[in-house]
Amino acid sequence: MSDAARNSALLREYMTYLSVEKGLRPLSRESYLRDLEQLAEFLETTHTLLLSATQTQVSAFMEDMRSRHVESRSIARKLSCWRGFYRWLLKDKRIQHDPTVNLETPASWKVLPKSLAEAEVGDVLTRAAQMAAHPQAEPQMLRDYAILELLYAGGLRVSEITTLREADLHLDQARVQVRGKGDKERIVPLGVPSIKALERYLKEGRPALCGKQFERTLFLSVRGKPLTRDWVWTMVKKWDKRASPHMLRHSCATHMVEHGADLRSVQTLLGHADIATTQVYTHVALGRLKQVHRLHHPRAKRREGAAS
Repeated sequence: MSDAARNSALLREYMTYLSVEKGLRPLSRESYLRDLEQLAEFLETTHTLLLSATQTQVSAFMEDMRSRHVESRSIARKLSCWRGFYRWLLKDKRIQHDPTVNLETPASWKVLPKSLAEAEVGDVLTRAAQMAAHPQAEPQMLRDYAILELLYAGGLRVSEITTLREADLHLDQARVQVRGKGDKERIVPLGVPSIKALERYLKEGRPALCGKQFERTLFLSVRGKPLTRDWVWTMVKKWDKRASPHMLRHSCATHMVEHGADLRSVQTLLGHADIATTQVYTHVALGRLKQVHRLHHPRAKRREGAAS
C-alpha cells in the first residue's frame, strides 16, 4: 500500500471518529479533512506518513506556508486541527510522541476580531427595521431583519442561523435554543426587538415563503428551502459592504464587554468551548478600560475642566 493510500485510510478513520464520537457536522469535518490532507501531501513528498511525522517536518510545513504568504490566522487554524488529530492518535496509542505539542502558534493567532461600532450596527438595524415595519413589507424583508437581529443581538454563527428550526424558538420565554459546533446546545436570550422581528416573520413572512410544503428550518428562501451560508453572507453585505455575519457576532461580544459584561457570560452566550477564545474581547475593549481609568482613578489624568 502506498503512503498516500495509508494516509487516506487513517484520515477516513479519523473522520468517522469526529462524526460518531465528537458529533461534528459535515462542513466542519470537510474543513478538518482539507487541513489534514494538506499536511499529508507535504509529508508524502519526503515519503513520510502522518503516523511518523516529526516536529521538524510539521514546523517545516508551517514555514513553507508562511513563505507562500498564507495568513497566520489560517496557519494557526490548521495547527489546531493537526493537534486534535495527533491527540487522537496518542490517546489511541498509535504514536509515542505528538509532533505538534511544542510548536508555537503563530503570533497573529490573537489578531483582534474586527467589529463594527455600535452606531454602525444601529444604523443597519434601524434601516432594516424601518423597511420591515412597512405595512406592505415583503416576506423576504421580514426574514432578513429577523436574521440581522439574531446575528447581532444573539451573537449567532452563520451556520447556526441556517440550521435553526422553528421549534427551537421559545419566544414566550424570550430565548432560542441553538446548536453550535459539535452539536453542543446552548440557550441564547432574546431582547424585545429580536422577539418582535421573529414574531412578525413567523406570522407574516415564513408562511408566505413556506407555502404548502412542510419544512422545519426557520429561515427559508423564496422557494421555501433552507438558506445557505453564502446567501446569508451576501445578504449582510447588502446592508453594509464592510460587514459580515461573523463581524456582527464579534460586534455583539465586543459591545457587551464594553458595557461591562463578564467574560464567562459572553463565553456562554457565544458558545465558546474555551474561555481563552473569549478573552480576546478584553483586548478589544481595552480602549474603554483606559478611558474609565483616566476618568475615575485618582492617579490618572483628570477630566478636562474637573476641579483640582
